[in-house]
Amino acid sequence: MSAICGGGASLILIPLLNLLLPTSVVPFSLTIGTFTSSASRIAVFKKHINWKIFFWFVPFSIPAVLTGAYLIKFINPNYLQLIVALFLVCNAPQLFKSKKTAENSEKPYPDFALAIIGFLAGFVSGITGAIGLLFNRFYLKFGLSKEEIVATRAANEVFLHLIKLMIYISLGLYSNLALCLGLAIAAATIVSSYTVKFILPYLSENIFKKVGYGAMVVSGVALLAGTSGKIIEQDKISIVNESKHSSVISWRNTDMVLEYAINDGLEIERPIQPEELPEPLKQKYITLKKQYDTVYIEKVFTFGREAAHEFYCYKDKKLTKFEI
Repeated sequence: MSAICGGGASLILIPLLNLLLPTSVVPFSLTIGTFTSSASRIAVFKKHINWKIFFWFVPFSIPAVLTGAYLIKFINPNYLQLIVALFLVCNAPQLFKSKKTAENSEKPYPDFALAIIGFLAGFVSGITGAIGLLFNRFYLKFGLSKEEIVATRAANEVFLHLIKLMIYISLGLYSNLALCLGLAIAAATIVSSYTVKFILPYLSENIFKKVGYGAMVVSGVALLAGTSGKIIEQDKISIVNESKHSSVISWRNTDMVLEYAINDGLEIERPIQPEELPEPLKQKYITLKKQYDTVYIEKVFTFGREAAHEFYCYKDKKLTKFEI
């Protein structure tokens, strides 16, 4: 898939590798495979590289990939993967456009857009370990042939993958299992790159684009399913229906109540600490604290109104509620 579409397999491999490896070393394993894949495609399609795009893309992508790869040690890549998945799924309408409609709606981007695309591609790749088909849509709109898309993307990305490998190793973001899985992916990509040389000439430009967009959507769905499940598990996200009009959403040991009242509409209630109260309400809390055994505070958000506060006061196991 990746060889025919110019990318995509990495984004499907991410949720599979997440099952076998810690999240922090998944990018290392992927990058071994994607580096080998890009290098082998350059060897096969080198005469089709569009050097104009290459010289706009690469200089801006290198500092971005350095930043992204460094930040992987401090941020959770799963949330970025989730955003990438949603972006990919949003390409579904492209599958149903006719050839004529697609050609009329495709307007090439200005050259400076390549610099922005290069920077974003490098940053996303540095954190997740894969660019996949995320930026394939931009290549398609530059009017490149299918061979040029495969070759130019490989040339643009081979430097990113090499830099990432060096950064991941220097930060200790690798393991023996990650290395073995990466080498297995690398071996498969070499075979696929040389095989696609004989398949690509038989695909029309329109079918190539449809396969590309289809791969984006499939990759997005696979990534969305795998990543969302991992986020739910690691952040202990749960939704409990307390009543017909009220649900409690838990995230990282924090509860948020979603409540619907006929008169007040939709409300979101979030527990807060006393120090988060506005100054006038802090005095109210101090007064209530002297009168009751326990006082819990919730901040209430209602559409079209200013945020309010609710005080749940317990004394002798009896609740008294104050709304301010």
